Amino acid sequence: MRFKGFKGFGFGFGFAGLVLLMAACSKPPVPYPEQIAAWHAEKDLFMRESPDSPVPAEKRATFAPLAYFGVDPAYRVPAVLQPVQGSPAVEMPTSTGQRRQMRRVGSLSFTLQGQQLSLGAFVEAAENDMRRLFVPFGDLTNGLETYQGGRYLELDRTASNVYDLDFNRAYHPFCLFNPSYDCPYPPPENRLKVPIRVGERLPAKLR
Repeated sequence: MRFKGFKGFGFGFGFAGLVLLMAACSKPPVPYPEQIAAWHAEKDLFMRESPDSPVPAEKRATFAPLAYFGVDPAYRVPAVLQPVQGSPAVEMPTSTGQRRQMRRVGSLSFTLQGQQLSLGAFVEAAENDMRRLFVPFGDLTNGLETYQGGRYLELDRTASNVYDLDFNRAYHPFCLFNPSYDCPYPPPENRLKVPIRVGERLPAKLR
């Protein structure tokens, strides 16, 4: 799910603005679990109230909060993108039986629980906007504790090619909530041979 950032203060905001800025900077950082809790709350609000919600309109008012594993900071790790140039389009099968044309931007290399792992990062093949990377992935919880078709991460592009890979923010594709959505499945290279027990999970009635 995408969130809007705040605009910068800019220059020429005067002494009062400086005081406010200094006061804001003096506030202690929000603890990580609280950051994730706020993200969950915003996602639940989106699912219940947004016109862009995948939940059918007649079911939104009674839509239960999404289910999550416990937050574990150990599943938030730095990842280095190894870019690839001129990569051909990749066809990803989707939940509706279609084929989605995607372009592989590179491979994200990281260490998780002492293991060296990697995930391919993609953009839509016909999309010129490279500001966000699409990282679909599977793991050993799929079909048991999470959606059998895997989960997603989205990352804002960085100039350094170093990314904050946070599996606590892994989310289910919208086709789990509405079969009319066409959701790409992770390619073989993005199917991890480990369980990722953080992020969004299936509600109890589906487990």
